[in-house]
Amino acid sequence: MEENVANLPMSDEFDIRGFGRVFKGSPKKSDRLISRPALDEYYDTSNRRRGIALVFCQMNFETMAKRQGTDKDREDICEELNELDFDVRVFDDLNRKKLLDTLKDVSKEDHTDNDCLVVVVMTHGEQGVLYASDSKYNVDSLWKNFVGDACPSLIGKPKLIFIQACRGEQFDDGVSFKAAPASNVVKDFVDSRNEPVVYAIPAMADLLVMYSTYEGYYSWRNPRQGSWFIQSLCRELTEHGKQRDLLTLLTGVIRRTAFEYQSFVPHDERMDCKKQIPCMVSMLTKTFYFTKKTRSKVVTAID
Repeated sequence: MEENVANLPMSDEFDIRGFGRVFKGSPKKSDRLISRPALDEYYDTSNRRRGIALVFCQMNFETMAKRQGTDKDREDICEELNELDFDVRVFDDLNRKKLLDTLKDVSKEDHTDNDCLVVVVMTHGEQGVLYASDSKYNVDSLWKNFVGDACPSLIGKPKLIFIQACRGEQFDDGVSFKAAPASNVVKDFVDSRNEPVVYAIPAMADLLVMYSTYEGYYSWRNPRQGSWFIQSLCRELTEHGKQRDLLTLLTGVIRRTAFEYQSFVPHDERMDCKKQIPCMVSMLTKTFYFTKKTRSKVVTAID
């Protein structure tokens, strides 16, 4: 039964309807979490380290086709992440258990001195699931160990997930439009008693998930030149990674993928002249920039 809020006592400090802007005082219960003013516009990048970047590259599978070209994607994205000073950890062809154990193990590390976390996955996929070398796993396994109180040292820090994988079997036929030719085309807050206050934020805050394609659709990869999405991401990071904010960068990735690529499969009309557009889901609460830090080396995990 719904509670009749009209009959409950009201005060300046509490708004049980949820529309209050700022609490003027702490709740009577010392352990109650309260909201805070949205004062910070930018994520803190003054930490000692940029953070960990996990790169899961699946080329070989027990029962599925080999993903030719993903090695180029792996090399290129690792180079860009290394240039942005991440502690890059590469994992090739993990089975389901090893992949999920790796995610859990990293979530147990201390990220206090890190700016953020990046996870890049390149594999086969379907709607809602991704594939390890032996079997599939739910896509939310990539971030569930890092959000909320699952990883306290990453609370309030960006968790950035990039997924290169199919999300279905539909093809994007594209639509035609007329446009003028481009001029240059190239192929803590403290209360009144000076005591720290523990504030509440949503458990899923500060998470960004970017998919290579829209839900239900095919994701394209060239066996020699790599995938459209990862290559677009690498180019944006190369050209603008140290100048533009993250959401502007990723909008550029979407634009590159959508405008500059088209499938060429002349022997199969069903797959020829198709398009692709990445999809981004952002729960970021602040603006994020990559800033210059001490360069770290790529470390490849050996199974």
